[in-house]
Amino acid sequence: MNYNVPSSPGCTPPSSPCKSQTESPEDPPLLLSAAELRSVSSHAQLAQTANGVRMLTKNLATATIQLHVRAIMIVTKPRDNSLVYLTREIVEWLLRRGDITVYVDSHLKDSPRFACSHPRLLYWTNRLARRNPEKFDLVLTLGGDGTVLHVSKLFQRVVPPVMAFALGSLGFLTNFRFEHFRRRMATVLDAGVKAYMRMRFTCRVHAADGSVIREQQVLNELVVDRGPSPYVTNLELYGDGSLLTVAQADGLIIATPTGSTAYSLSAGGSLVHPAVSAISVTPVCPHTLSFRPILLPDTMVLKVQVSVASRASAWASFDGRVRTELHKGWYVTVQASPFPFPTVRSSKTEYFDSVSSNLKWNVREQQKPFSQYLTGSNRSEFEQKHPGDPQVSDSSFDLDYSDDSASVQSEDESTAPLDTRTCYAHPHATVSINDDARSAAGL
Repeated sequence: MNYNVPSSPGCTPPSSPCKSQTESPEDPPLLLSAAELRSVSSHAQLAQTANGVRMLTKNLATATIQLHVRAIMIVTKPRDNSLVYLTREIVEWLLRRGDITVYVDSHLKDSPRFACSHPRLLYWTNRLARRNPEKFDLVLTLGGDGTVLHVSKLFQRVVPPVMAFALGSLGFLTNFRFEHFRRRMATVLDAGVKAYMRMRFTCRVHAADGSVIREQQVLNELVVDRGPSPYVTNLELYGDGSLLTVAQADGLIIATPTGSTAYSLSAGGSLVHPAVSAISVTPVCPHTLSFRPILLPDTMVLKVQVSVASRASAWASFDGRVRTELHKGWYVTVQASPFPFPTVRSSKTEYFDSVSSNLKWNVREQQKPFSQYLTGSNRSEFEQKHPGDPQVSDSSFDLDYSDDSASVQSEDESTAPLDTRTCYAHPHATVSINDDARSAAGL
């Protein structure tokens, strides 16, 4: 696949991703490696390098990936026979386009509902996806967010671009409607795609002696909780080897920006845009009032360790699917994965459209005009005298207290002078305006 990155001041991707297109001989060179950064000789050179990195990140987010699609993998949500027919429909359409090879789940090979046969129709297995991810140029998912998470589990290293069609109950990651798949797929195959490079975590479970028990790539979150134990967990949180805090809680959620709309959200964590590289730490029912969720830089390596003083073991789960018991002294390390999860973008505003439609983010009923309650002759008279918006068309009102600026009416109908007014934060307090303030106010 080719990456067509739009040019911008400060970056020329074909040569050096951080070399200015208009760099003059006097401009200091842009430095990126750790060794080069140690040789920075001026603050101007450091600022230019930092800006170059920022522009490179921006260009990556807006890059168009021109896919040369030869093989497409289709992952279908299980336990729903209606989706088998939809899978057959999209397979038949793809097989009519050129020389594209289509891979479907091997469980459909003998399915009477699927009943499709073609020389370019092959079947994928979990083993094939794990060992040969380069076989697939594009992955299509037919289901919900859980189906997308299953793709992340299948590809534990390099992941092909994922195009998710909404056929499930949740839709934070599935932003394409299936009824438009012909038009959408034609655009992807002919014009390329824009993708979010969603951050994943590399999580490693270590025994007390440091040996690695298991490694897992996660797209949503790592959760360390008390499991079936009746006791709260005692978890030590380290960042880059330094102790950050000790959590006495039901657990800790270490979430990616993608996972910020999942379990972390339910536990009070903040929403994080997928283009923001950050690690979200959210406690689950902490036994304190001051343990607030926090965002950490993605360059930090976290370690969550079960304290040796803990009353019971803990449990670690990866994207809510795989659970591993953590004994006393065991720990899990979490860091940004070198294998991001690319998802095809449906529009520039798909993230905000998603949180608005799924979470009703900042949805508020607008106040309606009181004129809607008028009936009969009153309504007719009002509409005749106020053909437009009465709040805009009226230059004067029958009831208007905005001119009563010289005094303030108190609750007992008495008038208080302007320079001695009641403080409404406390009914017995008064605020006196001194002479300087009175002069400044023109009183």
